[in-house]
Order: sequence, then structure tokens, then C-alpha cells
Amino acid sequence: MRIRMITPAARGSRSGNRATAERWARFLRAGGHRVDIAVEYGGEPADAMVALHAWRSADSVARFRADHPDHPVVVALTGTDLYRFQHTDPEVTQHTMALADRLVAIHEAAGADLPERFRARLTVILQGATPPPQGHRPVQREFRALVVGHLRDVKDPFRPALAARDLPADSRLRIHHYGLAPDEDWAAAARREAAANPRYQWHGEVAHWRVRRALSRAHLLVHPSRMEGGANAVGEAVVTGVPVLASDVPGNTGLLGVRYPGSFPVADTAGLADLLLRAEREPDFYEALATHCRMRAPLFSPEREAAAWRALMDELAAR
Repeated sequence: MRIRMITPAARGSRSGNRATAERWARFLRAGGHRVDIAVEYGGEPADAMVALHAWRSADSVARFRADHPDHPVVVALTGTDLYRFQHTDPEVTQHTMALADRLVAIHEAAGADLPERFRARLTVILQGATPPPQGHRPVQREFRALVVGHLRDVKDPFRPALAARDLPADSRLRIHHYGLAPDEDWAAAARREAAANPRYQWHGEVAHWRVRRALSRAHLLVHPSRMEGGANAVGEAVVTGVPVLASDVPGNTGLLGVRYPGSFPVADTAGLADLLLRAEREPDFYEALATHCRMRAPLFSPEREAAAWRALMDELAAR
């Protein structure tokens, strides 16, 4: 099939949406499909559409459905679709869902937040990740926790730094944060925190290979988001063998499991500080986190993700 893939992120963007679209396009091309990626649909010939983001891609989905009422449409739901826009702008977001033949989510808890009438259309496809070639070799000079995510309110980016401030003086824990500051105010806030907090270091935005290398040298990944659609960094940590401490929002529990022992309530500084100290000082607790992640690791196989996408599109093509 000729597939038109729509993503809000333009060519050259380093956003997660663009990286996701390009990865899915590679899977589908390997399955024999022709895939073109665009920011919007302009009436180009296509046999099917895959659109990332129900709200942001609403116009493209509506136009494609009007032009090709019998051609399959797949809409991939983001965290903002599920946890923001379907509540703040339900008319647009849920109309796009209604136009789709299939909805795709990238974490297992997404169905609970969909209107019941759409749940039968939902396919969950977790994002695949590969371990770094150097394996997992944590540094020895400190107990290192990584934060991977841009500096935005929804990511609650300084929660780990605040939690680290509350640790005992003899704790060896250090927070290393990798992520873009979208403006100078955020950058200044990160620099102020680093200056005031010797346990926190902000590295800014770096190439993905450098993040993967840093992950291989860390003891923990901390993912404190207030709202999350299913972060690729969590899957990368799991397959690398790095235990995760994560806020208990659906986008995290849908990747790690609802009974994951490393979950903490959103914005709970004291709760996160307790988990950080336990991970550092209680080998049995750290091993429980690591064991749980090892059990989840096969779910993040890139081959599994690719096969799921090809099976979905082949099913729709056969219809």
C-alpha cells in the first residue's frame, strides 16, 4: 500500500513524534509498503493514512476520510490526546477517533482512558528499544540517577533534583538530567538548580547516542512526569537493565506494570526521596526493581513492535 504518515513534527525536528514516525515508516517499508511522511495531508494519492496525534492531525484525518471514505485510517494516540485534548476539546479529538478504523496506543493502560465506544478499535503497540552495545556498566564513584526529558511543566523536570536535596549528607546519589530547555527561562532555572544543588547536573539536549551511553553508566532512570503517553526512555532503560523510578501516571504504569515497586505519586518529593534512598542502600529493593524490569524487557523488542505494525497494516489492506 501507499501510506501517508502524518506527524505534527516537521522533517529535521528532534521531537519524539518525528522519531516515532520515522521508525514506524521503516517498519512498514520493510514490510513492502510505500510510506511518505508529512506534517499535513494535502490530497496526495494514498491507499491508507497513519496519523500521529488525534487532535493535532484532525484536519488531515478529516480530509483524507472525505477524499477516500473506503481507505483505512490509523490514528496513533499521544499522551496529550488521552489526558488533555479529549477533555479540553472532545469534539475535535473524539471526532478524529471516530473517523479512524484503528487507534494505536503505546502503553497498556491507554484503554482505561478511552471512551468505551472506541475501545474495540484500540491496538497497543509498545515502542521497541535496543540495549546499548557497551551493556550496563554503572559508574562506581557515585550512585547515578538519570532524568531524560525536556524541561516542561508536564514533565515535572526538577522533582528528582528536589528529592535529592532531602537525602542524608552521606548519600552518594547524583542526578544527571538530559533534555532541551525550550526557552531561556527554563535554562536559567536549570542552571540555578545546579548551582544550588550539588547533587544535580543539567547536561541540556545531546545526541541520542550520548543519552544511551549515559544510560549504560547509570544505576537508575527517574521519570517523574505529571502526564505521559509512554516515554521511549523508559523502554530503553528496561532493555538496558537500568531500574526505573516513575510517577504513577498511566503512561508509566502502562509500560512498567500496575504493581511496579518503583512507582511514586505525582509530585511527591518525599515519596521519591524515599525510593531513591532505598534503591541506593537496600540491595534487595534494587534487585526487586531490576528483576521486574528484566521480566518486562521482552515487551520492548523492536522486532515485536515491527511485526505488530506490519500485521495491523496487512489486516487493513486485506479488508
